[in-house]
Amino acid sequence: MKGVERRLLGCLPRRVTVVLGVLAAGQGVLLVVQAELLVRAVAGLDAGPLPWLAGAVAGRAVLAWAVSLVAGRAAARVKRDLRGALLGAPAGDAGARVTLLTRGLDGVDPFFTGYVPQLLAACVIPVVVLVRLVAADWASAVVVAVTVPLVPVFGALVGMRTAALTGRQWGLLHRLGGHFRDVLAGLSTLRAFGRTGHQSVVVRELADGHRRASVRALRVAFLSSLVLELVCALSVALVAVPVGLRLLAGEMAFSAGLLVLVLTPEVYLPLRALGQRFHACAEGVAAAGEVFAALEEAPAAAPGGRVVVAGGAPEIVLRDVTVRYPGSRAPALEGVSLRVAPGERVAVAGPSGAGKSTLLLVLAGLVVPDSGRVLVDGVDLAELDVAAWRARLGWVPQRPHLFAASVADNIRLGDPGAGDERVVEAARAAAAAEFVEGLPEGFATVLGEGGAGLSAGQRQRLAIARAYLSGGPVMLLDEPTARLDLHSERVLVDAAGRLLEGRTAVLVAHRPALLGVADRVVRLDGGRVCGGVCGEAA
Repeated sequence: MKGVERRLLGCLPRRVTVVLGVLAAGQGVLLVVQAELLVRAVAGLDAGPLPWLAGAVAGRAVLAWAVSLVAGRAAARVKRDLRGALLGAPAGDAGARVTLLTRGLDGVDPFFTGYVPQLLAACVIPVVVLVRLVAADWASAVVVAVTVPLVPVFGALVGMRTAALTGRQWGLLHRLGGHFRDVLAGLSTLRAFGRTGHQSVVVRELADGHRRASVRALRVAFLSSLVLELVCALSVALVAVPVGLRLLAGEMAFSAGLLVLVLTPEVYLPLRALGQRFHACAEGVAAAGEVFAALEEAPAAAPGGRVVVAGGAPEIVLRDVTVRYPGSRAPALEGVSLRVAPGERVAVAGPSGAGKSTLLLVLAGLVVPDSGRVLVDGVDLAELDVAAWRARLGWVPQRPHLFAASVADNIRLGDPGAGDERVVEAARAAAAAEFVEGLPEGFATVLGEGGAGLSAGQRQRLAIARAYLSGGPVMLLDEPTARLDLHSERVLVDAAGRLLEGRTAVLVAHRPALLGVADRVVRLDGGRVCGGVCGEAA
């Protein structure tokens, strides 16, 4: 069993495994009882055992239903936990992550509902049946005991090839889903530059590659079924031929011979079914491997303590802060020292790649410095309660994301418990109320994903309203006026002025209008604070 399968089994609560094992043992016992009753009815030409035989068959059906119920509920719980963990992990490729969260984790169902119950049945039922065969005819039991290991051996040989092909199939599907999602997200840009035809060819090639990989995996799966059927048929023949000869010679009772012939195939049946279940869940196991890899690669959460700084606009001090990203030669920030006084508004300017956005991420506690300290009212940010600190932050990114929900709900992300009056007040402060009230259903208008249907300036004003509603004493703005026309910029700068009033703020800005809102301007270049215009530094 591979590491991924062991980890998936570890996700099952122990009590579920125990229950499934007990149900498998019950099925094995009822199987032996059913065979005994059938032999008595046939060998003795007696209809008396038939009602009991029907009861045994019904009992096996009830146990099979119980197995599917327990396994199905366990699978739902495991998928829910894995999805929750995966949603909490940073996503590098959003499209690939969507594929993993939907089709990928849905493929785990056959593992828990089919493979795991069948694995337990394959461990328990052959033992129960073999014990009864020993009592009926020890010679036949020896032949069965010797040939039974051949089934998992041949199954494993074919299964290793299947696992490799299925892993390749899942990798192609992962890539196809991610690329297709990215193409849809950038479809308007592709149309503008006349590249839709090229991307259609790329998607077609990826889909064709996935189709060929799926056919290869199915071909090997059919080969596996053929191999297992052949091994099982030969094994049963090794028992059936001697039993038939002994019956003809009168060396064996008819009832004992019939019982051996009825029970022998049942020893191999769970192992044959296990091979089929393995192929059915192979894609889900490959997807689970991707999930575990994504969770292991997720960066550790920023360390945090339990200190909660008192309310009000705080003083923020950076002392020799250095940040290096993995794989990058030059540091994103190098020895940055800066003091932002309580209620002061500091603008950070500089060329692209100077480290401006990294500085905001450090202040938000989303990036941990390699060296140096960040102090909030004299307390190291590493010692603060991270959740409490972020609850005090208002964030206006360069590209705010709006969800496929109402305008009011998108603004209410700043404070999920806010009433309609506060939402409208925040929209007015952000100069967004006028265009929102002009929408077909006002604040109840449902937006498209990403704010489809709104201009860039309107989306930024909703982000300002969201930050205003949060009411945090610290505001971080990352070039909110980028790519806006002059009118939208003027409206947004006025709204930003109202937002930043009485708050400690750090804003990344290039354009003069937004720089005018700041009390002073600090310039970054190459990850360092430039001299001359930097203002006071700690």
